[in-house]
Amino acid sequence: MIRLSNATLASASAISPAYDRSKVTNGIVHLGIGAFFRAHVAVYTEAALAAGDRRWGILGASLRSPETRDALNPQDGLYTLAVRDGAGEKLQIIGAVSDVLLAPEDPDRLVAAMAHRDIAVVCLTITEKGYCHDPATGEINELHADIAHDLAHPNLPVSAPGFLVAALARRRRDGMPPFTIVSCDNLAGNGRLLKRVLVRLAGLQDATLARMLEDHLACPCTMVDRIVPATTNEDRALVSASLGVRDAWPVVTEPFTQWLIEDNFPLGRPRWELMGAQFVADVAPYEAMKLRLLNGAHSCIAYLGYVSGAATVADAMALPGMADYVNRLMQQVLPTLHVPVGFDVAGYCAALIQRFRNPALRHRTWQIATDGSQKLPQRLLGTVRDRLVAGADIECLALGVAAWMVYVTGIDLQGGAIDVRDPLAGALRALADAAGRDAARLVAGLLGTEAVFGRDLPGDARFVAAVTGAVRRVLAGGAGRF
Repeated sequence: MIRLSNATLASASAISPAYDRSKVTNGIVHLGIGAFFRAHVAVYTEAALAAGDRRWGILGASLRSPETRDALNPQDGLYTLAVRDGAGEKLQIIGAVSDVLLAPEDPDRLVAAMAHRDIAVVCLTITEKGYCHDPATGEINELHADIAHDLAHPNLPVSAPGFLVAALARRRRDGMPPFTIVSCDNLAGNGRLLKRVLVRLAGLQDATLARMLEDHLACPCTMVDRIVPATTNEDRALVSASLGVRDAWPVVTEPFTQWLIEDNFPLGRPRWELMGAQFVADVAPYEAMKLRLLNGAHSCIAYLGYVSGAATVADAMALPGMADYVNRLMQQVLPTLHVPVGFDVAGYCAALIQRFRNPALRHRTWQIATDGSQKLPQRLLGTVRDRLVAGADIECLALGVAAWMVYVTGIDLQGGAIDVRDPLAGALRALADAAGRDAARLVAGLLGTEAVFGRDLPGDARFVAAVTGAVRRVLAGGAGRF
């Protein structure tokens, strides 16, 4: 089967770019060009390009793995968006990506690309751990190995913050204003957190640069929402068969998509609103709803489902008691939210349940479970703190934390090995091994991880008791005991 490319585009059985891709110039660099970005930001940008504004092509960059570069560049950046639900599948070929760089191969090339005068926006989907920060405090982790490297070698960075500061320093040297940086990761106040990390990193190198960034760098907060499972070989085969050409790296997603953005773009931006993006004065209320309702529930489903043997979110939702548990979890979250006037939060919760049950999305619990030490503070522990202050019940939240604790032991409820992927995996496993399957010892050991739980929660007797009881329940029962 012939490969998808500019030359074979006309042979593909899907909605395809109708604009002349050769006339597009790059106005965006995206760091972390993974599945979520290609099913979300790139699709919104595609709509702007299709409407006639050719300034917003995307240069993608992979910060670690060559897989996306090796798949997309032979396809001239083209790939297929497969939107699936119970009614079937719709295919669209996305042309917004012009090229993909692999940062470790030539760091200076990526820095130079971001420093180019045509670049007005740099976007990020680098996951929570990519910010090299302390999840409990939101401050840069100056002892992080990548940050230490970038301080010693500022012109050959390896971290996303290091690349951004290097490019911003070069633009300042060349008399150009900073580009706008748009974080699309699931972090509370993601724009503010990112700017704080960048200003501090710059300050450790150049106080004048840090002051310039503090005064002039725009990092609007955003809230992104679309469920995007990792692409499988089965997805590749099915999409290619439908297209009639071979696509090495399609993305699969659901029909639902949402993007709320603070409109702060000094150098301009694409008309993302053509795809439905909403520009608001304050993202925070929507961000909190998404982080605590969708992401918080997703993590709880993933950990409880994974340790119980459920391979996907839809499988986990079918476990006895899971759907009722998720509903109760959401009821514990709701009082901690400041819901915007007129927003149908009950309808939002009901829609989430249906999205979690979507049988057409094979969203693996393993994928969602990764990097929990970075995710829990954002998704669950802020809600826990608010509930504790209010003297309210935290049973469902504690169960999610407990399931994560069982997950990091590396042994599921059937005695099988768990492939734990987490920046703190080694330290967490050592604590778990020392505790064995004793709930109280396991909780006491893991709560000592200050980067996750801070200093307050380990000293809160209500929290310790709730999580300890929940760990006992998970170890004793698993499925059906949620």
